[in-house]
Amino acid sequence: MSNRAIIATPKAPAALGPYSQAVKVGNTAWLSGQIPLNPETMEVVEGDVTAQAKQAFSNLAAVAEAAGGSLNDAVKINISLTDMQDFAAVNAVMETFCNEPYPARACVEVAGLPKGVSVEIEAILAL
Repeated sequence: MSNRAIIATPKAPAALGPYSQAVKVGNTAWLSGQIPLNPETMEVVEGDVTAQAKQAFSNLAAVAEAAGGSLNDAVKINISLTDMQDFAAVNAVMETFCNEPYPARACVEVAGLPKGVSVEIEAILAL
């Protein structure tokens, strides 16, 4: 018998493809990348990278809550940016969603993201 659970919440955008918002196995949850979509309209939020990062982190926090935790349970966060010049702005937003001690993290620049957004964020939680 598998202890694998699929996590889904209407408080975060529905998946845009063949994947789950998160998968939980035992005390670990893997949260799929979240982009700055309004979960009610499925439209990209308007504004700069700060507004986009706030929405992406809000979406990720909603999935973390559905998994039984919060972003403070994150042990690893991966951030993809289309412009590394946005690094400081996204760091400032992350500080408002995560408390010290901060999780391990990677941040990479990518050529493009779904729907032309500037940022995508994923996480691994230890619950």
